[in-house]
Amino acid sequence: MKITLATQNVHKINEIKKLLPSYWQVLTLDELGFSKELLESGKTLESNAIQKANYVFEKTGIPVLSDDSGLEVEALLGAPGVYSARFAGKTRSDAANRLKLLNDMKVKKNRRARFCTVLAFRNKEGLKIFNGSVDGNISTVELGENGFGYDAIFKPLEGNGLTFSQMMNHEKQLLSHRSKAIRKWLNWILD
Repeated sequence: MKITLATQNVHKINEIKKLLPSYWQVLTLDELGFSKELLESGKTLESNAIQKANYVFEKTGIPVLSDDSGLEVEALLGAPGVYSARFAGKTRSDAANRLKLLNDMKVKKNRRARFCTVLAFRNKEGLKIFNGSVDGNISTVELGENGFGYDAIFKPLEGNGLTFSQMMNHEKQLLSHRSKAIRKWLNWILD
């Protein structure tokens, strides 16, 4: 199968590629000559994923898998949510986003949070949506060296008290929101 990943996040590309069959031809936007950042003007993860999938499919005609993910923190009424990548400002700094979240959470007792992924798959037959989520808690400090984004401050409930950044890649892949959504999509497309 030939597919394009509609993301410019190198970390997401690496995570997704590891979950796909090795014999597939998986193209990145860089390989297809996309230099401008994809627009994410939606108010929801789903609308952003759909927007990116439709745009890239219309430009290339190649089946597209797009991802939009966000961290929803209960004590912050679901924030940062759809704005997770830009939580600390337009610079899109993972470190600044984590710092802002930890500062916003300093006086909060409720640390519950949920990581969510929406995948949009677009091909000539149409569009299909797949969701994945994982419940957890926000730590009080950054822990671990692996991962990206909010991984150093997110402890999945099933993670034995470890943040995603403290886990080995294969451990994170068993639990993560993105891998759950990818497995649903793979089950559907390979059926």
